[in-house]
Amino acid sequence: MDKLLQLLERNARYTNEELAVMLNTTASDIEKKIEAYETLGVIRGYRTILDHDKVEEDRVYALIELKVTPHRGTGFDDIARQIVSYPQVQNLYLMSGGYDLAVMITAHTFKDVALFVSQRLAQLDSVLSTATHFILTKYKDSGVSLMEEEVDERGNIGL
Repeated sequence: MDKLLQLLERNARYTNEELAVMLNTTASDIEKKIEAYETLGVIRGYRTILDHDKVEEDRVYALIELKVTPHRGTGFDDIARQIVSYPQVQNLYLMSGGYDLAVMITAHTFKDVALFVSQRLAQLDSVLSTATHFILTKYKDSGVSLMEEEVDERGNIGL
């Protein structure tokens, strides 16, 4: 992967000037490369990873596995288009194994998740079965640790 993309994936807040220094080039060259990546769809967006437990009221995260019947000619793509249109859906993956699709959603309550599964997903013609798993604790999200750093309170005593 391009070194510029690696740096942006690690920290999208680097300025063009900082990136230019790291890559031994100019800020305007970095700006042009980023614009080209955005135009090509290589860079699909920028986001901040929050520890929602520290900033929001209750949130419920769920992983929902789906067994589906793929459509002739389009496979799983038509079903995926329907599912990604729901605002609760954060991630959607085609999977190998016992289930075909994995849907990650965010909701305010467990009941909201249940209603989403029963009123949205289960109603889709292609859906054969679902299995819902609730995320109890996030330890790492998008490559970023959400665990508190342990502080060594013993002190540093030299003899």
